[in-house]
Amino acid sequence: MKNNSANLEFSKINKETLTKKLYEFLQHKDIAFAIGILCIIGVLIFPVSTGLLDFLLSTSIAFSVLILMTVLFIDKPLDLSSFPSILLVVTMLRLSLNISTTRLILSNGHKGTDAAGHVVEAFGYFVMQGSVVIGAMVFAILTIINFVVITKGSGRIAEVAARFSLDAMPGKQMAIDADVAAGVINQEQAQQKRKNLENESTFFGSMDGANKFVRGDAIAGLLITFINLIAGIIIGTLQQDMSFNKALKTYTILTIGDGLVTQIPAVIVSISAGLLVTKSGVHGSADKAIFQQLGRYPQSLAISSGLCFFMGMMPGLPLVPFFIAGSIMAGASFWLNKVQKQNTANLFDTPTAVSSVSRTEDSVSREASSQQTSALHMDMIKLEIGYELLPLVEQSNTLKITDQIKGLRKQLAKEMGFIVPSVRVQDNMQIDGNMYILKIKEIEVGRSHVRRDKLLIMEPTGAPIKIPGEDTKEPAFGLAARWINPSYREDALFKGYTVIEPSTVIITHMTELLKENVTELLTYAEVQKLLDNLPDGHKKLVNEIITTQISVVVLQRILQSLLSEGISIRDLPGILEAISELSSTTTNVQKLTEHVRVRLAKQICNANTNENSYIPILVLSADWEQIIAEHIVGEGDNKQIVLPPSKLHEFVAAVNKEYEKYASIGENPVILTSALVRPFVRKIIERVKPSAVIMSQNEIHSKAKIKTLAQI
Repeated sequence: MKNNSANLEFSKINKETLTKKLYEFLQHKDIAFAIGILCIIGVLIFPVSTGLLDFLLSTSIAFSVLILMTVLFIDKPLDLSSFPSILLVVTMLRLSLNISTTRLILSNGHKGTDAAGHVVEAFGYFVMQGSVVIGAMVFAILTIINFVVITKGSGRIAEVAARFSLDAMPGKQMAIDADVAAGVINQEQAQQKRKNLENESTFFGSMDGANKFVRGDAIAGLLITFINLIAGIIIGTLQQDMSFNKALKTYTILTIGDGLVTQIPAVIVSISAGLLVTKSGVHGSADKAIFQQLGRYPQSLAISSGLCFFMGMMPGLPLVPFFIAGSIMAGASFWLNKVQKQNTANLFDTPTAVSSVSRTEDSVSREASSQQTSALHMDMIKLEIGYELLPLVEQSNTLKITDQIKGLRKQLAKEMGFIVPSVRVQDNMQIDGNMYILKIKEIEVGRSHVRRDKLLIMEPTGAPIKIPGEDTKEPAFGLAARWINPSYREDALFKGYTVIEPSTVIITHMTELLKENVTELLTYAEVQKLLDNLPDGHKKLVNEIITTQISVVVLQRILQSLLSEGISIRDLPGILEAISELSSTTTNVQKLTEHVRVRLAKQICNANTNENSYIPILVLSADWEQIIAEHIVGEGDNKQIVLPPSKLHEFVAAVNKEYEKYASIGENPVILTSALVRPFVRKIIERVKPSAVIMSQNEIHSKAKIKTLAQI
């Protein structure tokens, strides 16, 4: 009794020790993987018992099914980026098992149909159904399906995907850079997108090569089958004294069984490879993507249902199968149509025509306050969208417009030096479904149309676009563009076109409109916030200047003047220091602004230096300097330029001529004037060229490099 108890305790300890050792071994996955590869190589070289071979063949089938299920449930190809390596390992496993079964078939085939194990025998008997011809035909058909249809198709898809992915890389990288510049994404997101782009290109390149393994495996399996059959019959009849009929039957069962037990996993893995490479451009698991897209059009199911009923009533065709198929399609069509109608009703079932959906990037869903309070409230910035653009607010990905507005505000804060007020995104059922309107202080500053289910493409060189679509104008800059179907995305990127998402079109337009109207956004309250948020080290400077020398209103006008010409006010302490130098002698806003500009000369020069590290200059001639100076009237803040209409027209024409001449060759010239006339030249030019930069000679920093292009 004591011995039995001791044995049980010893057995328990051994099990616990074995479990612990196994767990420790599995922690070292790299070692386990290396040992697994060595075992596969070992199977190639050393004989394997029939019991172990049965286990390995079963494992091969199970592993191929695991791969297929994994491919079905992943969202995108890169979720299984190790697939090419998996494909190589699985191919090696199948080939090593082929060699092991061949060794057993040729050496022990005369002993019976179980010479290569029970798995091979069972597959042979099950498929042959007692007939050599049936077994041979089934195996041949399975091999043809794998070799000619699945493998060849997936190989071609992988080849094209690899080529297109590589060719589209420059365009995609430019699109990422454009999103960063527009504030749609930050640097961390851009780095992740670039990494994903690189991984995608590498993956499809690897898949192109890995599919050659699948194709080669199919050919090898076919050749091994012929070798097993012919060599087996020769060995059985000449060496083992078997009759021809017995040798033919025995070796056919073994050969067909061996071929099927390796070809079935090969077919499953080939299907997996095909599904994986065809997932490019499709988001979500295969079942969700397929059923969602097929179910988007209930009318197609209804037509298919009618066709099934019609075919079932044709003479000679069985009614029941077609009737069942038609009924299923009709039911699915009815249900999907009902769901779509409910969704549409929910979208428009609101108490008022306006404000059915209201979002800010800080709060996606917020209850409005009482009607009386909301009537008095005025949004600083409001984006109104038509009902067809509502999914741009609701979609749950990186292109969600409220998330892009967050990025835009962050980008503008870096560029301009103050935080733009929150943007209220609100639907408006009274405007066109594809239209959006941007309002600042309830006043419209811009509107345009976008196609939510399409992509906007532009030709950077200005050449004609050769992809079919709807011609339009890019709203931010008025450039020629075209709306295309998303299916042409890869083609557009391959041809070097700039491809823009609908939400990005809106954000880019918003960016330019906000920059044009930035002075409206810098209110008294915003200026006070900027002063309050200055570090404690600058509080004394603020207290010394504000109220004692200038008011917050004067500071607001100076900052607005700087922003109106695209000068960032991030260096607020430097601006305050410049004001303090002159504010004791004057409170003239124009003089203070010009003095601040001189102090910010390095910043201004840096902002206007091109990629060749110099500032392209168009110098205003002495004649025009004199004419403009002579026509300045008024005193102090009331000074203004009063040019005769003929002179004004002549001056604008002269500026346009030289400016366009150099802008057409890629230069973005700065117009250089004297400090006396600079503000007045700006007032004239901003009406016809708001983006033109006007600098005075005093604003050219001593270390800045300039290049004089021409004289106006």
